[in-house]
Amino acid sequence: MKRLLEILQSDRSRVDWARLADRQDRKPRPVDPELRERAQALHRQLGRFLQASDPWMLRPVGVPDADLPPGTDWHWRPRLFMGRISPQAIAAPGNGHRLGEDAALWHDCGHKALILRQRSRPRPGQAACHGLVIEMLGFSGSFLSLALDLPAEALDGLAAERILRLDTVVDAERPITLYARINLVQGPNTQTVLRQLGHPVAGQGAARQAEFDLAYADLANRPVERAWLDLIFEAPRMNAVTVNDAVLSGRARAQA
Repeated sequence: MKRLLEILQSDRSRVDWARLADRQDRKPRPVDPELRERAQALHRQLGRFLQASDPWMLRPVGVPDADLPPGTDWHWRPRLFMGRISPQAIAAPGNGHRLGEDAALWHDCGHKALILRQRSRPRPGQAACHGLVIEMLGFSGSFLSLALDLPAEALDGLAAERILRLDTVVDAERPITLYARINLVQGPNTQTVLRQLGHPVAGQGAARQAEFDLAYADLANRPVERAWLDLIFEAPRMNAVTVNDAVLSGRARAQA
C-alpha cells in the first residue's frame, strides 16, 4: 500500500513539459511561478548530467607532469573546458549567468552586450575539449569576469605555505589585458591575490601563467571554506576573446 501511494503521488507531480511547451507556443500566457522554478531546477540538473556524461569527459584530461611546476601535488581543469554546457551559445547573458557546474560570467553591462559560445576542440592536440568564446559588443559596464569555482578537494590544506599556479591559453581579436584573482573565503572574510596575466593578449594561442603565493593572502589559522578564481577582462569593448584552456595547480613552498 505504501508503494502504491508513492506511485500515485509521483503520477500527480509528474509534468508533461513537452505538452506545456506546445501549449505556450500556440498561445503564450502567464505561467505559475512555482512551475517555472521547477522547470529551471530541472534544467540545471539536466545541464549537469549532460556535461558530466559528455563523451569527452571520459577521456584522460590530466596534465603531463612535464607541463607542471616541480613539486606539484594537485591540479584541476574546470569542467567548462572538458564537457559540453547547455545551451552552448547565449546572447545577452545576465549577471551571474552559469556556464555549467563550476563557472559563471559576471558583469554590470545594463544592456548585456555580450555573446557567449562554447567551441568544441579549440586546438588540435590540446587537452581541453572545449573553449569559451566571449564576444564583447558595445559593452558599457565597468567590469567583466569569468569566475571558476574550485572543487571541494582543492580546499584541503590551502594555507600560507601553498603556491597556486594558473596556466591559460587565450586568443583575442584585439589587444586586451587580463588579470587573474584568487578568492579565499574564511568565515565572514574573503582574502584575495591579484595577478596580471603578462602583457596584453592579442592574436592566436597566447599561453599565459600567473602564480599566487598564499603567504600574501593574509589567511587566518582556520580552514578555507570556499574558493574561486576570477579571470578579469580589462576594458572589454568591441573584442572577441577565446579562453581555450585553464589549469590551476598547487604545490608547497620550498623550505629554506
